[in-house]
Amino acid sequence: MSIGLLCLQLAVILLACRVAGRLLRAVGVPAVVAEIGVGIALGPTVFGFWWPGFYGALFPAASLRGLDLVAELGLVFFMFLVGLEFDPKLVRGNMSVSARISAAGVILPFALGVAVAGPLHSRYAPDGVQWLPFALFLGVAMSVTAFPVLARLLAEHHLTRTRVGSVALAAAAVGDVAAWCMLAGAVGIATSGSPIDAALTTAGVLIYTAFVWGIVRPVLRRIGPRGGHKVSTDVVAFIYLSVALSAAATDIMGVHSLFGAFLIGAAMPREGGVSQAVVERTEDFVTLVLLPLFFAASGLRTELRSLQAEDLNAFLGILALATVGKFGGTWLAARGFSLRERATLGVLMNTRGLMEIVVLNVGLQLGLLDVRLFAILVMMAIVTTLATPMALFFLAPSRRGADDHQRSGGLLVCLSDPSLAGSLIRLARNRSDGLREALHAVHLRPTERPQDYLRDDRTEDDEPLRAVARAAAKLNLQMTPHSWPSASPGSEIVALTGTLGTDLLVVGVHRSTLGWDTLGGVAGRVLRDAPCDVAVLVDRGVGDLRRIAVKVGTGAHAIAARRVAETLAQGGAEIVTDGADLTVTDYEPGRSWDAGSWLLVRGRRA
Repeated sequence: MSIGLLCLQLAVILLACRVAGRLLRAVGVPAVVAEIGVGIALGPTVFGFWWPGFYGALFPAASLRGLDLVAELGLVFFMFLVGLEFDPKLVRGNMSVSARISAAGVILPFALGVAVAGPLHSRYAPDGVQWLPFALFLGVAMSVTAFPVLARLLAEHHLTRTRVGSVALAAAAVGDVAAWCMLAGAVGIATSGSPIDAALTTAGVLIYTAFVWGIVRPVLRRIGPRGGHKVSTDVVAFIYLSVALSAAATDIMGVHSLFGAFLIGAAMPREGGVSQAVVERTEDFVTLVLLPLFFAASGLRTELRSLQAEDLNAFLGILALATVGKFGGTWLAARGFSLRERATLGVLMNTRGLMEIVVLNVGLQLGLLDVRLFAILVMMAIVTTLATPMALFFLAPSRRGADDHQRSGGLLVCLSDPSLAGSLIRLARNRSDGLREALHAVHLRPTERPQDYLRDDRTEDDEPLRAVARAAAKLNLQMTPHSWPSASPGSEIVALTGTLGTDLLVVGVHRSTLGWDTLGGVAGRVLRDAPCDVAVLVDRGVGDLRRIAVKVGTGAHAIAARRVAETLAQGGAEIVTDGADLTVTDYEPGRSWDAGSWLLVRGRRA
């Protein structure tokens, strides 16, 4: 295989994954489902069927082994990142209930997988594969929950800080560790020639795990920076070396190399900034370049057109058992939660996504699955993952902050530029002086990193909110801050206005946001979708509001603009026709805002 062909394959795969991810994410499909779908589409099911000549030239059989090796290397480092995501602090405060839900969410689907292995073994097990390793592997495949995908879904549905979200995260984290341990045992049994060999392999893995936790982990703690210094390249290189050696060690022991990489990730210290520095230097290349190669390599082994009617029946049966096992086990264990919360937890734990595909590829590489059962289980992973956000839409609508704040009404200030803080707070002062209402400020940090969703909301590290807090303190205003990472800030701000019962949302925009005198980006999204009055500040130096001008047309939002202007005037400002500190108008795309500062108002959505 030439490097030129590999680069061409990579270019096609990356382009397809990025385009599909953008398109499908707009309709609520998780990115991992889009990437799995692209992998299947690039394989013989779609691409190879419709353009066999082009498919054969781009993915010749001789090149697949090289593609597999690169994909497996990416998978090793991805599992290292998954290990990094497992933070013991996630289970603090929820240890008892999370352990109970995790155990039930693993044991019941595992038992159902072992039970159904009997009739499936004769039909789908490759020649020479015994029932025990086949059954154990099928049980593990039914038990997996995709922790990274779950974290992303919780953030997108504003559930991370709720009781349901924190319990689901903790249960998924513990469940994933348990599932990987069971997978290691299943692999050890499958690759051993006798029960004695399997026992020796298991003992070796346990000893090695103790070695990593007792010896390697303290070493990793000591190599971190001291005195605020940055993490050096030598430290990062040592960590990569540890990942490679650990992956090789577990592979030599007869357990898959992924287990060794996961161990090093889980053993990494969380303090000192080492883990975060390694994630920042590793994650983008692994998830944007190497992981799509893994999806493509999986898709090249998935041939859905070869499935027959009996395979469809097997798929429906496996899908039903996998869903019932996860949902039912979680439901039974979630005592003390409301019916809606129990259903939400059951749906969340049914998220399989990428972790399922990883497990299935291990089974295929070891010869425990044939290509038909592999395809059936891939479809099960896609359907269960795709069904999760759809079910959450009905079970757990956007409620970020609902646990912490009552529907207090009042004013919500939204900004991303610290330089706008003073002007926005002066607006809030005039409004609050008139109504004596609650003041909230929000800054959402755009991100696509799954790890960011697992961090606590820390407004003290948020410069725009610090600037708002300083400006509010000078004017003796009490402000409640809100800050968290977001993949879609506009939609989350809209959701927060509903949660808080906001009457008026004020958005500060950069001058560059006004393109052709039409608002786009976050400001455009909230203007279109927010259920309350929205005012967008075009700031050219708003000082004390002594004079306010009102210039409205006959449009649908003119009444709202007058209402906002009159409310601001209750703080002591005078409404004038010329020489104003601020001009309030109803928002109409295409109108020119030439001089001075403007407040563009759109009335509450009906």
